[in-house]
Amino acid sequence: MSATPRPSTTGLRRFLDLEQQRAWMQSKTILQDADERSESVELRLKYAARLEKLLRRPQAPEVLELLRRYGRRCIPIPRRTERHYWSVSCLPSTSDKPLVRVNASWMELFTVYADGEGVRARFIVHLSDFTSDHSLDQGRVDDAFLERCVASPEDVGYFFPRGADIFGIKVRGFSSIGKFLAARRALRAIRAFNLTHMNRGRNAYQASHCYSLADHMVGDAGR
Repeated sequence: MSATPRPSTTGLRRFLDLEQQRAWMQSKTILQDADERSESVELRLKYAARLEKLLRRPQAPEVLELLRRYGRRCIPIPRRTERHYWSVSCLPSTSDKPLVRVNASWMELFTVYADGEGVRARFIVHLSDFTSDHSLDQGRVDDAFLERCVASPEDVGYFFPRGADIFGIKVRGFSSIGKFLAARRALRAIRAFNLTHMNRGRNAYQASHCYSLADHMVGDAGR
């Protein structure tokens, strides 16, 4: 992989050509990420108090572990693309009261909420990756496949956000969320959606990026 951005292109194509992206999406290659991160000390300090508040929640250990898995498995070259192409928010001030949210471009990718003392998650993906015939027909959602991706069938549900090829998946419980992230077809679908939106250009949520949460996603926590 080229170590220098390609200035004439936008999105991830500045760093990875389409062949590299496709190979990563299909788990056929391991991408070489940057050694160093570009960091805003101002932003790290700005959200430090929110992180401390999150860490006092009973869900904190599960949230951090899920972010570790998501960052490692679902974001290409996360260190090189941090904040500018994806971001993670800590206790964002939105009406649905999430614990953490990962975004790219103008799109929500992954959100974790409190569910009692446990957690539930919301994934946004392409509808066509979860229909039985890969169409955009909402009536052809592959329920059997979704149920195989979680620990118990009642742990998964879905909804239809606005957009022709947008699908929302709700997964309840740490074990089921972890199993969903490990399911090969589901992981490929998550990666495909993330590539779509990271390729659309710069992330609109840079100002809400929490570097201390991102430490867990890029493997710097505890250093």
